[in-house]
Amino acid sequence: MHSAILFAPNNPIVHPKLDFMTTIIDFIRHGEPVGGRRYRGSGIDDPLSVLGWQQMWDNVGQRPGWQRIISSPLCRCHAFATALASRQRVPLEIRTAFKEVSFGSWEGRSRSELRKQDPLAFKTFYQDPVQHRPPGAEALVDFGQRIGHAYQRLLYDYPHQHLLVVAHSGVIRAAIGHILQAPVQGWFRIRVDNGALTRIKHTGGNNLLYYHNLRYSSERTGCADQRGGS
Repeated sequence: MHSAILFAPNNPIVHPKLDFMTTIIDFIRHGEPVGGRRYRGSGIDDPLSVLGWQQMWDNVGQRPGWQRIISSPLCRCHAFATALASRQRVPLEIRTAFKEVSFGSWEGRSRSELRKQDPLAFKTFYQDPVQHRPPGAEALVDFGQRIGHAYQRLLYDYPHQHLLVVAHSGVIRAAIGHILQAPVQGWFRIRVDNGALTRIKHTGGNNLLYYHNLRYSSERTGCADQRGGS
């Protein structure tokens, strides 16, 4: 019998039973926060707007089935996660590893503001966001490793369960990049709308991107620029 090898921070974890189980991990991006569109990473903790709450409830509805809800610690995620866990009477767990990538000194600033104040840095960032990070920002390679470890940890902790992770656009792109073994440069070709759902199935040691960016509502998507975090 072959064991599935999962990579958690600092050391590999071997789980001998995962080859025979299916684990479903759904991700939902939080709704639109208060404050409009700006660089909102792990350093900005804006709450959901009225529209943001509506976007999430519209897409989740009354659907049952999740056995546990995992959330980023940032309030634009965990406030809804808390409400949903209470409504569905399932356990809620906050995991810091699923917080958004840091944008350093760009946190809280708008695109138009940055374009005016530092047009060269803004241009190079959009040409190559991997090599030209904002000052003090988290490296995307490090961010990808953080999310990859967090994802693998869920597989180890909750095999054969159906989980919902309430998180951010960057987190969802990094998780998809992790299971597809896609280079960091390709993450920004993935659109992630506010309130949209992504499903990954893990069976027999293999990951399958089952669907992505699914919305059940015709309401405005509130899709921010794909490099702007949140």
